[in-house]
Amino acid sequence: MTTAPDLNQKAHGGPHIALECSLPSEVTAISPFVDKLMLLLRNCGCVPEGVSDVEIALREALANAIIHGNHEDRRKQVHVTCRCEPGEVSIAVKDEGKGFDTNNVPDPTAPENIRSVHGRGIHVIKTLMDEVRFEDGGAVIHMRKLNVI
Repeated sequence: MTTAPDLNQKAHGGPHIALECSLPSEVTAISPFVDKLMLLLRNCGCVPEGVSDVEIALREALANAIIHGNHEDRRKQVHVTCRCEPGEVSIAVKDEGKGFDTNNVPDPTAPENIRSVHGRGIHVIKTLMDEVRFEDGGAVIHMRKLNVI
């Protein structure tokens, strides 16, 4: 069983929260990691109780990084940077994969893709978050949610 990383690895106080951490490329690591991070964000007042947009987007981004980016290679890590300021949460998820063509992602709402069991993660993230952008050829996703408080 994989344990979630210590989210206090590089936490900084002040008017905001900033932390950097990593987790192994194992799907079983997602829930413990997200549960701890969301608890921290809620306890610090960054994300109100009952608001799930950030949590769902983070779960999707981590799943994409682990499954598609790192191909569940246990030798690779997924790196997460989170920053919380009043009214805003920013999260970056970086995998150690080769990236992908961000302009060549099939539209999951297109008739030919409606019955597909995969391919909705990026669409869900873009729907839930206010800003989404990719770097390093798709190996890094930056997500930002405004007015969360």
